[in-house]
Amino acid sequence: MIILLKYIKIKTVCIKTMEKYIINGGKALQGEINVAGAKNLALKIFPATILCAGSCLIDNVPEIEDMQRLIELMQDLGAEINKEKHGQYTINTQNINKTELRPDLVKQLRASIMLAGPMLAKFGQITLAHPGGCVIGQRPIDLFLEGFQKLGAQMIDNGSSYTLKAEKLKGAKIVLPKISVTVTENLIMAASLATGTTEIKNAAMEPEIIALAEFLNTQGAKIKGAGTPNITIEGVASLKECDFTIIPDRIETGTFTLLGLITNSQIHVNNCNPSHNENLLYSLKKAGAKLEIGKDYIKTQPSQLKATNIITHEYPGFPTDLQAPFTVLMTQAQGLSLIHETIFEARLFYTDILNQMGANIIMCDPHRVVVNGPTQLHGRKVVSPDLRAGMALVLAALIAKGTTNIENIYQINRGYEDIVSRLQTINADIKQINE
Repeated sequence: MIILLKYIKIKTVCIKTMEKYIINGGKALQGEINVAGAKNLALKIFPATILCAGSCLIDNVPEIEDMQRLIELMQDLGAEINKEKHGQYTINTQNINKTELRPDLVKQLRASIMLAGPMLAKFGQITLAHPGGCVIGQRPIDLFLEGFQKLGAQMIDNGSSYTLKAEKLKGAKIVLPKISVTVTENLIMAASLATGTTEIKNAAMEPEIIALAEFLNTQGAKIKGAGTPNITIEGVASLKECDFTIIPDRIETGTFTLLGLITNSQIHVNNCNPSHNENLLYSLKKAGAKLEIGKDYIKTQPSQLKATNIITHEYPGFPTDLQAPFTVLMTQAQGLSLIHETIFEARLFYTDILNQMGANIIMCDPHRVVVNGPTQLHGRKVVSPDLRAGMALVLAALIAKGTTNIENIYQINRGYEDIVSRLQTINADIKQINE
């Protein structure tokens, strides 16, 4: 009963609008699809511009809901953000004139927490409500607060919000009790303007962290070890302006690759970096997937797939954000596969929706499911429970017999730029309806 109540809570919190997708499944797909800029980097690069003096031109920015909320949040602080063209923005944060984030926007955007480190380092104070966004299990901010306190910040709990203060952050040795991408990124940004040297032990190693460090180093920061468990930041007095291009989104890359295999289609995934998806590609090859892999593309071929187990893990392990679409793939593979989610609790409950569509999935516990394939999926009326599971339902609908209605698509649009049009270019029968 407790598990069921958690699932109900997830769906209730995430429902935003009456927009929905109508998908007619079973159509053969073919063609090229381009990968957008990395959502999980762009949401950190924009806050990082607060640290510099001057304007930054940021290119290959994904045009998604989360970015629009972040832009609104930063503009409310006084930042000047101008759209030069599709995916390109000029950002000047020199006129920021307040340090309290708008609570209504913070509650819509989990990534609002990424403003904490830069604001604290640059202005010595920030007040924010508990960050929102789509809820997946428990995502506490304790590690953020502990890290900032080790850098010398004081934390005041205002009940519905937190205030962090520090006249000047000071370098410190920080050992993270668990690997966290956003905590690692926040501490890197905060420590870049701190006095002295900061060491982060047990740091996350994602490509987005390497890219963030490259951006800051180009501006004059002194960061070493990004992409390893041990990162050292020597604080500097100031950072200069620079231009930067967002790297390709590795989750989109993986999602579109899985889409090609799920639909047994020839799909050419362009503008990507396959080296960022090596664990996924290993698992796909183990499953019998036929793939052509180039420097900046992946091409799928119709394949006879066999069941393959995965265990999600921090990078370079199997990414939790690709667990749901991989599970959909396993519904079309021959045999039994074990899907083990180790990063987030409550992230496997979408499999009940897949069962309603005709999948044969047994939940062993909140962290493990067994998928028995292959099975024919059937169109149904469903509700997207969160961003990544929602996209997995889109993939399932594209192979389902009949029509699928997916509601609560705001969550999907949060993370995938213009996904309907892009899928239509490869012959998918999908449309968005606004009611």
